[in-house]
Amino acid sequence: MDKLVLAYSGGLDTSIAIPWLREHYGVEVHAICGDVGQGEEELVGLEEKALASGAASARVVDLRERFVTHCVWPALRALATYEGRYLLGTSLARPVLAEAQVAFAKELGARYVSHGCTGKGNDQVRFELGFMTLGPELEIIAPWREWEIESREDAIDYAEKAGIPITASRTKIYSRDRNLWHISHEGGSLEDPGTAPPDDVWTWTVDPRQAPDAPQRVMIDFEAGVPVGAFGGQLGPVALIERLNAVGAAHGVGRVDIVENRLVGMKSRGVYETPGGTILYEALRSLRALTMERDLSRTCERLALEYADVVYTGRWFHPLRESLDAFFTAANRDVSGSVTVELYKGRATTVACTSTKSLYSEDLATFGVGTGYDRVDSKGFVRLYGLPGQVAARVHGTDSELDTVRS
Repeated sequence: MDKLVLAYSGGLDTSIAIPWLREHYGVEVHAICGDVGQGEEELVGLEEKALASGAASARVVDLRERFVTHCVWPALRALATYEGRYLLGTSLARPVLAEAQVAFAKELGARYVSHGCTGKGNDQVRFELGFMTLGPELEIIAPWREWEIESREDAIDYAEKAGIPITASRTKIYSRDRNLWHISHEGGSLEDPGTAPPDDVWTWTVDPRQAPDAPQRVMIDFEAGVPVGAFGGQLGPVALIERLNAVGAAHGVGRVDIVENRLVGMKSRGVYETPGGTILYEALRSLRALTMERDLSRTCERLALEYADVVYTGRWFHPLRESLDAFFTAANRDVSGSVTVELYKGRATTVACTSTKSLYSEDLATFGVGTGYDRVDSKGFVRLYGLPGQVAARVHGTDSELDTVRS
């Protein structure tokens, strides 16, 4: 029998995919699940569940550290956010999951790879672009684009007929994806953008209104744009995010409710919780302002949009992403120091920032007496800076939009 490796989560879709793939393709299905920090409640007993669903083998691979160092830290270093607000939690996990799946397929000598992504989502693109780059010889099967199952109810019916153990109910509930960086919520009542998220949507962060009345401060240490320590000591990548997640969630930090543009063309509403990530973005943004030269900083801001788009659209293994990483690595060379962030009622706000690489000069910036800046020099600067506008006014006249409105 030909072998197939399935990206397996233990949820409804991938559980029924195992018997369906065996039935329709006559393949030996091998399940792989990457641990990217989704939590023990999703991972305990996962191998047994896959085997009970008909898998020939099942494997859980710990990818947490690789996920952080290989994907999260580079995106953080770029301060990449999709459409200005989404910190790319789901998007960033897909490259290491696809990487592990292809490696397992090659180890087994498999012919096929498969996933449980729907035909409407972004993840089908992210997984398949990874497969195409890392294992171009592998054939891809996407059940949701082929089977006659069209709804959650159809999927549950199929599971019951096939005797597949599931925990899903027929009640329309939220679709969630969790990892070390964030948790996303979609579907259910969230499909109406005119409806505020019900309280039962949030599963990680405390309601900011119920957060502690006293603020808490956290100091984070960075080297070359990468976090290396917090809470007064050095911490490994996974432990650092876990601790920031815990303290951020306790103060209601990291909630985002947005309507975003999916890659496949539609708008969708996503509700996200990214407590630790929100703290880190706030801290690094402040440190960069202190240590990075102006023109370089503004170029980083422009390219961060491109970086976020590359990640969101699944082009992680594209040469452009690699080139952008090289740029942001060089740009952050001197972005080192310590940042203190205050957490209070859902907000994360920088209150102090220090660095041996600081470009801030109190002597230059002071409103008092200082040296190194002669105010007389500004007269010529202002004249030259305003010269193009002055010439244009002489040629075209001085009528402004404000004058037009007044008339």
